[in-house]
Amino acid sequence: MVTTTKSSTGADAPQATRRLAVGGSLTQAASASTLNITAGFPSAATTGVPASVALKTVPGQVSSGPGWAYNAAHKDVEVTGDGAVLAGLSISGPVQVRASHVTINDVKVVTGGDTAISLWSTAGVTIENSTISGLNTTAGRVGSAIDDRLGNSTGLVVKADNISFFKSAVQVATGLVTGNYIHDPGYITGDHTNGVIADGGTGQLTIRGNTILNNLSQTDAITLDGMTVAGPVANKTITGNLLGGGDYPIYGGTAFGHTTNHIVITNNRFSQAFYPKSGQFGAVAYFDPAAVGNVWTGNVWDTTGLVIPAP
Repeated sequence: MVTTTKSSTGADAPQATRRLAVGGSLTQAASASTLNITAGFPSAATTGVPASVALKTVPGQVSSGPGWAYNAAHKDVEVTGDGAVLAGLSISGPVQVRASHVTINDVKVVTGGDTAISLWSTAGVTIENSTISGLNTTAGRVGSAIDDRLGNSTGLVVKADNISFFKSAVQVATGLVTGNYIHDPGYITGDHTNGVIADGGTGQLTIRGNTILNNLSQTDAITLDGMTVAGPVANKTITGNLLGGGDYPIYGGTAFGHTTNHIVITNNRFSQAFYPKSGQFGAVAYFDPAAVGNVWTGNVWDTTGLVIPAP
């Protein structure tokens, strides 16, 4: 299991303010890299670029390929050809994906600034077996490691990636996020730190079989809450993940006055590596178990295997 903490957990404290106020106090627990990840969940050993893969630096050793090219003026990689494949690359700077059915596989992207990999109105993009990070956990953290910038990309698959040193690791509206190791976020004063952020909406999003550990005292591992998208939050599935840290590991969608339906949260393990209640205040907030199609079942404490009742 993830932690040596033996504390038992009681009833959750009252729900905290949804976001840490700018300038609020922040604490940081031990890095996830110092923990033993529960067997069967993604870790550094099973995600990211395999050690056996030799990478070519961009632009030092290679500066273009079918459907993509390094832009020296912008100091980024621009992907403009449908069906482009980026593989075996080490990129020190952002990647802009403006094409569909693109595959990013066995690629290392390290950058600070706004975003590491941006998607612009894409379809069928796969980002897999890649290592994506900021420069460090402080001023060099990346804003979003993977970001569907306009919230309208479809068919996105984020799979078996190792993601760290971010404000938000994966910001998507729909698609599949599976088998990733998301850990050790960065922080600049005023940040709201998220593992996977769906930002509301009704498109189908499945978050399955990931390890998402936020060793900061805010905000979450997964948030479904819609801050910019009006209307209900619906059709989101969170299943089979190892989660922990932040205020609450899961924000279930009802913040900011949103209604929810078909929010399915099942068979997740809640790590107590950072807090006895997994998050600073509890395991989940803003989830409505009575709404149509909403499900909370099979969720347990990682240290004991005891069932966590519906909030």
